[in-house]
Amino acid sequence: MPPGRAPAAPASSAPGIGGHVPARADGVELIGELKGSGYRDAPALVRRADGQTLQLTPLLYSVLSAVDGRSSVSEVADRVSRGFGRRVTAENVRTLMDSKLLPLGLLARADGSQPEVRRSNPLLSLRFRYTVTDKEKTRRLTGPFAALFRPWIVVPLVAAFLFVSWWVLAEKGLASATYQAFDSPGLLLLVVAVTVFSAGFHEFGHAAGARYGGATPGAMGAGLYLFWPAFYTDVTDSYRLGRAGRVRTDLGGLYFNAIVTVLIAGVWWATQYDALLLVVLTQILQMIRQLTPLVRFDGYHVLADVTGVPDLYHRIRPTLLGLLPWRWGHPETKALKPWARAVVTLWVLVVVPVLFTSLALMVITLPRVLGTAWASTVRREGALAAALGTGDLLAAGAQAVMILAAALPVLGMGLILFRMVTRGARNMWQKTRGRPGRRAASLVAGIAVAALLASIWWPSGSTYRPIQPYERGTVADALAARAPVTDRLVQGQEGRVAAIWPQGVAKPTADKPQLAMVLVPRTGQAPAPGNGQGAAPAPAPAWVFPFSKPSPPGEGGNQALAVNTKDGSVVYDVAFAMVWVQDGSALNVNEADAFASCRDCAAVAVAFQVVLVVGQVHAVVPQNLAVAANYNCTQCLAYAVANQLVLTLDQPLSPAGMAQLSALWNDIGAFQATIQDQPLTQIQARLNQYAAQIRQIIQQDPSTTHQAPSSAPATTEPGGPSGAPTVNAPTPAASVPDTVTTPSAPGAGAPAAPASEAPAQTAAPGSTDAPPSPAPAETAVPAPTESPS
Repeated sequence: MPPGRAPAAPASSAPGIGGHVPARADGVELIGELKGSGYRDAPALVRRADGQTLQLTPLLYSVLSAVDGRSSVSEVADRVSRGFGRRVTAENVRTLMDSKLLPLGLLARADGSQPEVRRSNPLLSLRFRYTVTDKEKTRRLTGPFAALFRPWIVVPLVAAFLFVSWWVLAEKGLASATYQAFDSPGLLLLVVAVTVFSAGFHEFGHAAGARYGGATPGAMGAGLYLFWPAFYTDVTDSYRLGRAGRVRTDLGGLYFNAIVTVLIAGVWWATQYDALLLVVLTQILQMIRQLTPLVRFDGYHVLADVTGVPDLYHRIRPTLLGLLPWRWGHPETKALKPWARAVVTLWVLVVVPVLFTSLALMVITLPRVLGTAWASTVRREGALAAALGTGDLLAAGAQAVMILAAALPVLGMGLILFRMVTRGARNMWQKTRGRPGRRAASLVAGIAVAALLASIWWPSGSTYRPIQPYERGTVADALAARAPVTDRLVQGQEGRVAAIWPQGVAKPTADKPQLAMVLVPRTGQAPAPGNGQGAAPAPAPAWVFPFSKPSPPGEGGNQALAVNTKDGSVVYDVAFAMVWVQDGSALNVNEADAFASCRDCAAVAVAFQVVLVVGQVHAVVPQNLAVAANYNCTQCLAYAVANQLVLTLDQPLSPAGMAQLSALWNDIGAFQATIQDQPLTQIQARLNQYAAQIRQIIQQDPSTTHQAPSSAPATTEPGGPSGAPTVNAPTPAASVPDTVTTPSAPGAGAPAAPASEAPAQTAAPGSTDAPPSPAPAETAVPAPTESPS
């Protein structure tokens, strides 16, 4: 529904009429009294040539109606007096023209020139408008669709829409539709295209509804509203209609969405393409969004037309002031009828807090949204380049649509904030002209706001960390987006750490020292700034869990250990390693441990190890372990993934095979560096993909030979006090990867806490078809990283 069917406030003054014959400005159109008005004195509406609709008092409308370009001011006064029922002098008319009608751009100047007008430019308005059809083209295009509003057509179509919606959402479901759409880029693009087409067809519904009621729709086009592109239709002429006609026009777009839903259901019945059913979902979501009365969607216009208050946003300030006891008798407070005033007051009390909260959340979450959009764009750019390289234009188009969908919210949020800042600065500068004290105070307030924004958006820690799939995204989460400052021990800097000793044990002294473990952050972990008061808060214990800390990895081992004791944060620990074993024993251990003891936090550990056994070995007993546990943890997540691939080779790989393996490992390293941006549900699949690629490289290498598989039993041992089991999986050659899921549980003495899942995949197939490659015996190359959030 287009914004712009609303009156505007008076503009600046203009030269007076003087003794000249008054005339209306070019293009001024008299609409008449607003039918079904919520005002005690129903206003009259008039439209300027620029499309702006204004509401006038009955007296002003009578004066403007009497101006015909031939009658003098005295003649206009006589005509107004007869129609108004009260004596109106020529001086009265001249005053109304000079002080009201001229500033509004409704009368020509005394010299016959056209007035300069300024169109109302609300903050929540459609921007960057582009007109597609003029008034005449809109009338011709939408005229045939007006017949769809006949009752004998509306009733069965609405019934069919309700049935299709129920069947798709409650019976058929959308799982197969989603899979089919994303599995085939062509179908996905078709769904997007039909959805965009339906948004344009939505505007046909508004225009056709106005035509059916007897009004004439105006131009149609497109623009940018809030964050997204939007179509619009000028249906200002529907103000000529009564309340029922205006509401029909408002709901016409939703009715045409229902028609699209029924048509798509018919196409699905004929083709059985489940992906088309996603269009049904998009239509329902679009209808729900349009019914929101908070911004200028269809629901807003329905509420405005039902109450008979053309522009609800212009009533916000008078309504809020009218709540003050000393303003209860003010004429502006009593302008609306009692029932309309009650409805508008309720709307104001809802929309004002929602808009302010939305604005605050937008400012706070903008860095996270920007980081998410950037990460998504980087991933999609790679897929787009690959699709273009292979000539798959459909896949390339799908990736381009996803990149655009990621970029538009950021651009829209930036545009809204830019308009707010520039408009606020301009208004402040104009209103404080000639008042140096107020201007200085306003400048100080502006500097304070800028400092606040700088502190919120300053790139530190996890400010621009992409949004993760396991995050809930509640208001509380957004307000806690910036994690609290805590002390950390950093290499090369002085810091503090708490040492925990059991009760009854003698504490170490200078004469009798004792061994102690100190946790040192890994390279790249930034220190937390101090609190600026000289005294740092008490540090958190280095180890708070009621079980022993896992032992460090041994020779040829690989370990990812993520420990999180910080509320509202996320800790990643990633360890990728390739180990070569030659003429020895393959006793390699790959371990992922994720432990959390905090609130609203997450600990994610990912361990990926490739063990290549070359030649004859005495024993092949690899271990792949994954443990996830939470202790005294509320609303937290512990997620551990361990993936181990063991391959046996008779002889070294060829130089070409080594080059392929090296190139693939570089790709794996790039994935490791960006693993924090990957959805947790996709990490295991990517690791499986890399394991399959490594196996393929070795199997296809011409210098390798086949080796008969050996076998060894797999055992499962109980876990520690956390209740999370560990997995001991000696993996023979040619074994099939086993998937073991180890859910975490509260530790001993801990209150009940949400469980966390730690899928541990033992992927250790020793491929008898895969010959070996050369390397030093038992050389581990772990590549762990940690990025606290």
